[in-house]
Amino acid sequence: MSQEKLQGLVYIVTEKSPQSQLFADYLHQHTGCTVSIHPPRGTLPTATSDKLLILIDSDHIGIDALPEWQDKLPEPLAKTPLAAFNIRDMDHALEALSCAQLKGVFYRNESLEVICKGIHALLEGELWMSRDLMEIISLLSSGSSNQQIADKLFVSEHTVKSHLYNIFRKINVHNRIQALNWIHQNLGPILPNIETARSLQRHRQC
Repeated sequence: MSQEKLQGLVYIVTEKSPQSQLFADYLHQHTGCTVSIHPPRGTLPTATSDKLLILIDSDHIGIDALPEWQDKLPEPLAKTPLAAFNIRDMDHALEALSCAQLKGVFYRNESLEVICKGIHALLEGELWMSRDLMEIISLLSSGSSNQQIADKLFVSEHTVKSHLYNIFRKINVHNRIQALNWIHQNLGPILPNIETARSLQRHRQC
């Protein structure tokens, strides 16, 4: 892989199994991070690190259980970036984002190489989500109109309205101002612009 290996920590929250151990071993070998597996009902170690990421298996902590699980994190881990993997699709991703303050989303069909790239980005303080979701959020946060978003994404304005309606419904807001407040509170004030999102997608496909 092209990335430099990081001296970071990755906690995978999932049930221990031969498959999850192979996953952890792969991440360790290809990111250089110390990777450990922790059962969903267990207590995470409170080791502090500038580069620490918690990866949550959505197959073992359901969307509905995420808020309560996050609330029970030890205080030293309260601001640690969280990411979910085994996410089914964009609707599932939006449901997860509406429940927990996630910085990253990995779909079920994501390759291991892409997950490693995402871990690097997340440990560097970036967001990691699907291209479509990131582009819409980025354009929304920049104040683009529905027609401007449609033009940049090469889709119809009707399609944009449908996407935005779905996003608003999933994150339980009713208008753009509320959506922007939600983005700021849950994803942070710094978001990649449209070109960054496209570059990210090209990088993923390399």
